[in-house]
Amino acid sequence: MLTEINFDGLIGPSHNYAGMSPGNLASTRNAGNTAHPRAAALQGIAKMRANLALGLAQGILLPHARPDHPWLASLATDYASAPPHLQAQAISASAMWAANAATVSPAPDTADGKCHLSVANLVTMPHRSHEAPQTLAQLKLAFADPAFAVHPPVPAPFGDEGAANHMRLAEHHGAVGLELFVYTQNGLRYPARQHRTASEAIARRHKLSPDNVVFIEQLPEAIAAGAFHNDVVAVANETVLFTHQRAFVDQNRVYETIRAKFPALQVVEVPDDAVSLDDAVKSYLFNAQLVTLPAGGMALILPQEAEDHPRVWPWLQEMVAGNGPIRHLEVVNVRESMANGGGPACLRLRVVADPATVDPRFLVDAAKLDALAALVEAHWPEAIRPEDLGDAQLIRRIEAAHAALLDLLDLSDSLTVNHSR
Repeated sequence: MLTEINFDGLIGPSHNYAGMSPGNLASTRNAGNTAHPRAAALQGIAKMRANLALGLAQGILLPHARPDHPWLASLATDYASAPPHLQAQAISASAMWAANAATVSPAPDTADGKCHLSVANLVTMPHRSHEAPQTLAQLKLAFADPAFAVHPPVPAPFGDEGAANHMRLAEHHGAVGLELFVYTQNGLRYPARQHRTASEAIARRHKLSPDNVVFIEQLPEAIAAGAFHNDVVAVANETVLFTHQRAFVDQNRVYETIRAKFPALQVVEVPDDAVSLDDAVKSYLFNAQLVTLPAGGMALILPQEAEDHPRVWPWLQEMVAGNGPIRHLEVVNVRESMANGGGPACLRLRVVADPATVDPRFLVDAAKLDALAALVEAHWPEAIRPEDLGDAQLIRRIEAAHAALLDLLDLSDSLTVNHSR
């Protein structure tokens, strides 16, 4: 039976604040601060527990092996000899944001009846540009069943940042859907990360009918305000599009285009005079998981920053008290991720599939989360300061933690990694 599974990225032991993502205001603002990898991973595990408690299907994607020694070797250096900026890029834990792992088109949407996943190339930012090989290896393993087709990245220079710029509308998750690809033309002072050419290539590769696809340009002013991905200003689930009033170019025309192909559309639009773009970016109101609950109705899984915001939370309270489709608010603490610019939605990749077709090592229940939490407590560093990145002892601890994780999940023989010796 097809169901939506949220695959959360487990926050890795090298989580740190190097501030390497221009346009991501939180990442830039917190550059140089002390990060807490252990607390970060435990916060992510607690979010997964909360999803299970809501009755949602939950999976996991693993942190990548860090430092990325093969990538450094391709630059004719090693970690100990690399300049500080390459060390920071090689050790980044940014694969934690699984929404950037791939773009997913469920089987009901595709001409061949397979669920297609295209790994994102993430070429715009150097610290993310080397994630694709390890992401591809994980997705090929997790989705090895013939029900899936896993594709390598679209080639450079056509930037693709995955599901963070992709939404899907459907009467229900198992029905044929309308897929919305959001692209960027002009990021003003920030780089455009999602190219329309890449989105068009993915739509063709996934064998989507042109009748079931819409391409939408993100509003440049939203990017300038810090909405470096679409999922900072909009999120969709089944028939609902939850969006800021200033998310897209010619927004009313966007609604008309969507309704012409999907008449069941319900728009929940947050007005700019109630919640500004600045408010939306600071609170990550839209970087929430919009989910369908097993008992019916929809819930928003929000970061604590949204609850703490003096304009965002009153608006949300008024919304759920009304007669709209979103009736429940679930607040989670992912402050360590938020400080690097990733909220609840950034941490997960949505895959509509039959759980029986997924490699069970990538699915979690309460007992597996207990085991993961114990592993994190034992192996993840408590704190990492910027000046620690050159510490050989820290590097050995990060690599030992990753090896212990693979052992716990019985993946040591399946995922080849190149730790230092």
